[in-house]
Amino acid sequence: MTTTTAPARGIVPDLRRLLHAREAGVFAALVLLFLLGVVLSPGFASSDNLLSVGQQISQIGIMAVGATFVIVNGEIDLSVGSVYALSAICTGMAIADGLAWPLAALIGLAVGSLAGLLNGLAVVLLGVPSFIVTLGTLSVYRGVALLISDGAPISLNNGMPGVAEFSLLGQGRLFGVVPMQFVVFAAVAAIGVVLLSRSRLGFNSYAVGGNQEAARLVGINVNRVKLSAFVLSGFTAALAGVLGLSFLSYVQGVTGSGLELTVISAVIIGGAALFGGSGTVWGTVIGVTFIGLLQNILNIKGISSFWQTVVTGLVIVAAVAADTWQRRRKTRA
Repeated sequence: MTTTTAPARGIVPDLRRLLHAREAGVFAALVLLFLLGVVLSPGFASSDNLLSVGQQISQIGIMAVGATFVIVNGEIDLSVGSVYALSAICTGMAIADGLAWPLAALIGLAVGSLAGLLNGLAVVLLGVPSFIVTLGTLSVYRGVALLISDGAPISLNNGMPGVAEFSLLGQGRLFGVVPMQFVVFAAVAAIGVVLLSRSRLGFNSYAVGGNQEAARLVGINVNRVKLSAFVLSGFTAALAGVLGLSFLSYVQGVTGSGLELTVISAVIIGGAALFGGSGTVWGTVIGVTFIGLLQNILNIKGISSFWQTVVTGLVIVAAVAADTWQRRRKTRA
């Protein structure tokens, strides 16, 4: 008797916790969206199409993992699209100048991390709201990308040393099946899950986002936590930029324009509160997948890209409205 009832007692709280999780509603919507896609198009559930979706969402997903840490801290990063372009251009210029591609990629990642650090320093040292800071650096980093490239596109070809190997990062497939970009996204998401749910950084991020003053009173270094979040955001944006260059072998100063909105949308749709204190990387992955499947269905049905923008915007409004409603219900309770 004891052996049969004990598991049941353990399972019920787990199910209850799952059903009341912020991500549960989004996951249910994702399942319904998948079923809708199957009904609307017989080829939607094919392995080729789903792997294509996985590749398409990878760069946004990588950026969204870093953005999750910023939003959980109660901040925002609008500069990720510009950091994406700047890092890709720095990497491309280094490769074009004959530098070995691993070193060129490291330069791109360092540039992105530095950009994130500068964002964080402006927020914590100057006390300027992150919305204003990153709105400004969105233009600054984009301008720097255009300046160092003279506004000209950078193209790589297999005749350049190391370009063929570098291209495998974005164009290759693991075991000839799974896109390498998706493999990198999965690895970044797994690391993000551990950092946010199992590490001191994650615990402190929730504390800072929930109540910054209370976190400071219990001894948490608020500035360090926020700086770490912005550096992570810059690093993941740079990583996505390097992968984007590897995939297309092409980049220009205007590359990545508007990506910041899609990234933030994925995090919010995934259940993170816009004002901080809650959110998970799992939820972000669900949000990214939801956007990817939605766009894929609209593409399959031949819906105009303009209408796709409208539909995505409506989904964002619905997600934020649901979050607001849930917060009000908790306050009344």
